[in-house]
Amino acid sequence: MYHKEKSIQIKSSASALYNNLSVLRIAPRSLTYFTVVHANVVNMVSASWDGLNFSHRQLQSKEGNIAASSSLIMQASWCVLPSRELLVLTSQKGIQMYESDGSIMVYWHALDIPETPTAQAVFARGIAAVRENYICVGVSSGSVLVFDVPSKGSNIMLSEVLEEHRESITDMASECSGSLECIADLVTADDSGILCVWKSGEDFQLLNKIPGFDVCCSSVKLWKGTVVAGYGTGQIRLYEAVTGIVQAEVNAHARWIYSLDIAPFSGLLLSGAEDSLVRVWHLTLTPETNSAEIEHLYSECVTDTQICGAKFCDGDGYAFAVTGYDLSEIIRYTQA
Repeated sequence: MYHKEKSIQIKSSASALYNNLSVLRIAPRSLTYFTVVHANVVNMVSASWDGLNFSHRQLQSKEGNIAASSSLIMQASWCVLPSRELLVLTSQKGIQMYESDGSIMVYWHALDIPETPTAQAVFARGIAAVRENYICVGVSSGSVLVFDVPSKGSNIMLSEVLEEHRESITDMASECSGSLECIADLVTADDSGILCVWKSGEDFQLLNKIPGFDVCCSSVKLWKGTVVAGYGTGQIRLYEAVTGIVQAEVNAHARWIYSLDIAPFSGLLLSGAEDSLVRVWHLTLTPETNSAEIEHLYSECVTDTQICGAKFCDGDGYAFAVTGYDLSEIIRYTQA
């Protein structure tokens, strides 16, 4: 179904972090951007669609006005809003927002660091663009910070803090099918596996809290009112977002799942895990019964590699990319 393309070399290897790959497709310029986190650096690659031209940029963790910092970066992800695209970095010190090409930092938000060290680490992790003008970012305390982003400029405001989780946020996702009928448009996950489903607006409303059974949910997606969650057990679960009813449960991997992604136009689901496998699934919804089904389509083994990032490169799932711990390359696959 898919065949391997030539890999893209990156300047430094991928850290063993959940969801350690972000992809942005720039159709007007026939480019695809990739980011991979290594310690306190983000490797950014711009690749032309013909595979002939690559350009590299490295972004470093910053602390306000300090040029570079040794604080570890936890995640880098593009947030696509209707009026602009921003690259968001989260670290142990704060949150940085850049123009999409990484050239200009437009906003910095410092985390509250306790003066006396505590047993719990402080960091931000989990990034999602929500509806027209919100970017949400998770924090190790369990809070979710909601930023109101103007259509241009750097006048970004922290508009709300959501306080439902008690454990560190692991991941979050917004509704990716583009469907305006969906009531739920944000899902947040934490270290204990609890999922919170939200409706955005001037005040975000909690619609549902799905129990976690003390198993970490490391990656989560939201598609057509269905929550797709990947767990440390290697399982993938599908929930109806508003009711929390389990619609499907699959023993998808033998080890911890590190990354999920959905191609919104085709309903293809991508999963990558510590067991060296990346798998492609197909999601279908039955409107009459409001139920979701999942079918396995394809598996690829990346030998002796702990996969830590897996992303589709387009909305149809025609191509996907994979990163692995300690690998200094991005591996790409396209449909045969």
